[in-house]
Amino acid sequence: MEKIEETGAKVADCVFCKIAAGEISSRKVHRAEGAVVSFLDANPKAPGHTLVIPVAHHPWFQDMPNQLSDTLFREAKRIAQELKAEYAADFIKLRIDGLDIPHVHIHLIPSKFNPKV
Repeated sequence: MEKIEETGAKVADCVFCKIAAGEISSRKVHRAEGAVVSFLDANPKAPGHTLVIPVAHHPWFQDMPNQLSDTLFREAKRIAQELKAEYAADFIKLRIDGLDIPHVHIHLIPSKFNPKV
C-alpha cells in the first residue's frame, strides 16, 4: 500500500479537501467550528446517509490531533441524533473510513431494526 503523508493541510488532489473548501459542490448539512463539515453521501446506502469529515486533511483517524478527533466525534453524535429524528431511524450506523478516499470520514447511516423489504 502506498504511504499517504499526514499533513493536516489541504491536499490538492483530495476530493474531500475540495468539498470542504467549497471547490466541489455537495449537499452540505453542517459546518462546525471551522474544523468539521458534513454532507450527504453522493452514493447513499440509505436516505440521509451523511459523511462527517475534518476540514484539515488527515488520512487516518488514529493520527488526528486529539482536539480535532474530539470535535469530529461530538459533531458526528449531534448529527446522528438529528438524523435519527429526521428519518425516524431506530439507530444510526457509524463507520470510519479513510482507505477509499484517504481523508478521515465518518459515515452516518440512518437504519431500522426491521427494514421493510
